[in-house]
Amino acid sequence: MLCLPRTPQTTHIINADALQAMKPSAFLINVSRGALIDEDALIAAMQSGSIAGAGLDVTTHDPIPADSPLWDLPNVIITPHIATETLQMSEAVVDFWCENVRRFADNEPLLGLMDRQAGY
Repeated sequence: MLCLPRTPQTTHIINADALQAMKPSAFLINVSRGALIDEDALIAAMQSGSIAGAGLDVTTHDPIPADSPLWDLPNVIITPHIATETLQMSEAVVDFWCENVRRFADNEPLLGLMDRQAGY
């Protein structure tokens, strides 16, 4: 399961070599960024049976082109990247931002800061 940011070091971290190292019974799940997977290599691995399948919450191209082989593969599940959206999640996001506005106004450290050099 991939839960990584997209950085120069993680782009195509799952490539043909990584897929070859997986067991034929393996399923690859990606819930982070589409560019982490070499999609052509993934399609080839699923078509050949090198891996059992994939669950993709993200893909290289969004939206997925109509002619993508991903649509026809029986061993892939594609979900929208917003599949986890719930009322509780929306409320948590609002609470997070409200807390950061309060912290900013009070000159306190903000939550969830990004490291611009690391890329996440």
